Amino acid sequence: MKTLNIAAWAVVAVLLVATAGVAGDSDQADLILVNGEIVTLAAEPERAEAVAIRGDRIIAVGASADIEALAGPDTERIDLSGRMLLPGFIEGHGHFLGFGEALITLDLQDTTSFAELVDLVEAAAAEARPGEWITGRGWHQENWRPSGDEVDGVPPHAALSAVSPDNPVLLTHASGHAALANQAAMSLAGVAAQTPDPDGGEIVRDDEGNPTGFLRQAAQRPVREVMQRWFEGLGQIERDARLRRQVELASEQALRHGITSFHDQGQRFVDIDRLQALDEEGVLPIRLYVAVIGESNTDLDRRLSDYLQLPEPDRMMTVRSVKRHLDGALGTHGAWLLQPYEDRPDRSGLPQMSVADLRETAAIAYQNGFQLNTHAIGDRANREALSVYESIYRLAGDESLRWRIEHAQNLHPDDVPRFAELGVIASMQGIHATSDGPWVPQRLGEERARRKAYVWRSLLDAEAVICNGTDVPVEPISPIASLHASITREMADGERFFPEQAMSRLEALKSYTIHCAYAVFEEDRLGTIEVGKLADLVVVDRNLLEVSDEELPEARVDLTMVGGEIRFRRD
Repeated sequence: MKTLNIAAWAVVAVLLVATAGVAGDSDQADLILVNGEIVTLAAEPERAEAVAIRGDRIIAVGASADIEALAGPDTERIDLSGRMLLPGFIEGHGHFLGFGEALITLDLQDTTSFAELVDLVEAAAAEARPGEWITGRGWHQENWRPSGDEVDGVPPHAALSAVSPDNPVLLTHASGHAALANQAAMSLAGVAAQTPDPDGGEIVRDDEGNPTGFLRQAAQRPVREVMQRWFEGLGQIERDARLRRQVELASEQALRHGITSFHDQGQRFVDIDRLQALDEEGVLPIRLYVAVIGESNTDLDRRLSDYLQLPEPDRMMTVRSVKRHLDGALGTHGAWLLQPYEDRPDRSGLPQMSVADLRETAAIAYQNGFQLNTHAIGDRANREALSVYESIYRLAGDESLRWRIEHAQNLHPDDVPRFAELGVIASMQGIHATSDGPWVPQRLGEERARRKAYVWRSLLDAEAVICNGTDVPVEPISPIASLHASITREMADGERFFPEQAMSRLEALKSYTIHCAYAVFEEDRLGTIEVGKLADLVVVDRNLLEVSDEELPEARVDLTMVGGEIRFRRD
């Protein structure tokens, strides 16, 4: 990497300070950070030692001695002592309120058997009021020891229902694309032996045709709808308190991990209204870029224009995208493939909407100035989404739409260059490759997995833009973990999942900063450390560009700053 010496930094600092209009004590910095290893991710300077901030903006970048000269009697000074300073991490794909919800419900990520899950529900039921819903998230059947009575890889609900007879239970799969329900929940939702499978979903059944409680994709919908009605019946005070708690917990964890902006995929109109009310109060501590989800095309056509919210001073929330699900998840055999699954030759996925409906959504989004973010995991889903986008891009001409495909996990080689040709953002999650890697060849076969799965290098070589993330709460929110996965593709057993598709360290950092800023039209104010940009910054305890692969996961965030305000500081 090209670097600048101290003399060159001094020149850059003087020029930048002059540009910022710093002239005397009245223009002193509010905060300076000095003696650091600063990677700006900007063209010039690529590296620096110090940064000065006034209000919510960066006013100078350069050598420590020059930045120290901007300090006055009221300036706060932070000595980085050689630590790394980066632009704030941008979570490119997560579920903000879903993350907050996961933090106040049962955490099932570490369960290694169905019996462990049952024990957790039994303990929760002992504390719950009769009729109160018990929820949880994070289980994955591939992480469980076999019990011998599995149906389609998951044990039936009998043991779960036995410990929770008075409480409906819904436990969401790690992917979010399936769930386990107990008998009480299924009875309330009318899910029984005679209930037909819905379009885009499957009620998994035993040999006698009875539901096992394992609900794939759209089959979850009736249970979630009755749970939502229960929630709405709690009363305004309790609902508001729960929302604030979700926001508080999700923000707290995001800031702890150095995340200053969060691309939320997404919220219904009613929840956007609630988040906007909190934004108006000034209580959102991180920046949210929210997609509209779950609304019909009819309602989108009627109401979408009312929800356009572009970045504004003193506001933390932006709304300018629509989210659609074209298929499901690979782990639950829901991803839409061009060829059948290796381990389920009778299935090629579960499309969640028709291509015609997606095309209608695309037209509505374009007419209202919104991005379209399409969930597409399988190679068939990605191909169909790209073709829909291409039809709209012809109408747009030279206009930069920056529409996104969320996940883009399995791509036919012929479709890889289409991302760059169309200017479509590949919104991918590095951590998915290493957590899914052990079982991806089971679903796709070894050769398809090698050619098509999580092909970051192929996309980057085609000059596509990748915006990284974690899909929290599907995966832990840590950017460090996702960066490590992007750089090494190392799985838990130490094996590397097709390492020829790895990113370089600099590419990975850009995928978590400037490229995610670009993915939401915010590259002029976020994503690099430059004069005039918002002071969204993160201090890491070691240099992520230089430590060994083995040491990289041990890196810790020491400080997170949003708009010049310190929002997290590690003791």
